[in-house]
Amino acid sequence: MYASTPDPVLSQRDAEFMALIPNGDTDKMFARYMVDNPTGEPPGEIVVQTRDHLLYFTLPDGKAMRYGVALGNQAFGWTGEAVIDHKAEWPDWNPPAEMIERWPQVHKTAGGWTNPLGARALYLFQDGKDTLYRIHGTNEPEKIGLSVSSGCIRMRNIDVIDLYNRVPEGTKVIVR
Repeated sequence: MYASTPDPVLSQRDAEFMALIPNGDTDKMFARYMVDNPTGEPPGEIVVQTRDHLLYFTLPDGKAMRYGVALGNQAFGWTGEAVIDHKAEWPDWNPPAEMIERWPQVHKTAGGWTNPLGARALYLFQDGKDTLYRIHGTNEPEKIGLSVSSGCIRMRNIDVIDLYNRVPEGTKVIVR
């Protein structure tokens, strides 16, 4: 049922930044595996099962790549359908005004190893409008499997790099 997969090849910048980020202990339940597709969705889609803290990228032949994720807590969770409008490597983080109002200590952060978006970000849009939700890396990998974010879908950096390399812009994302 499960087949582990090799890590993606990293650029020199990826390797340098990721060496600075603590690895954190991640439960093996949330490791990256090739699995039988449990989503019922066709190949080429991302499905986030919020109840289980798992993200699936559906593949041909009834398979899926499964990743553990950290999600928004109940007050900030999001469900629905979107598409990946664009992607970025080591992106800048621009917290929305609502977040700054709740937590005045947060501020814009340039891309890099201290950035809350981590190694990659996939920007989710609905009907051509930014949802303000992202699938992104994290500099807190120990929180994978928990509901702790302000709604975004966090992944281990090595996993978000793997997903980033697999999915094109325009990929459908279902969060349920």
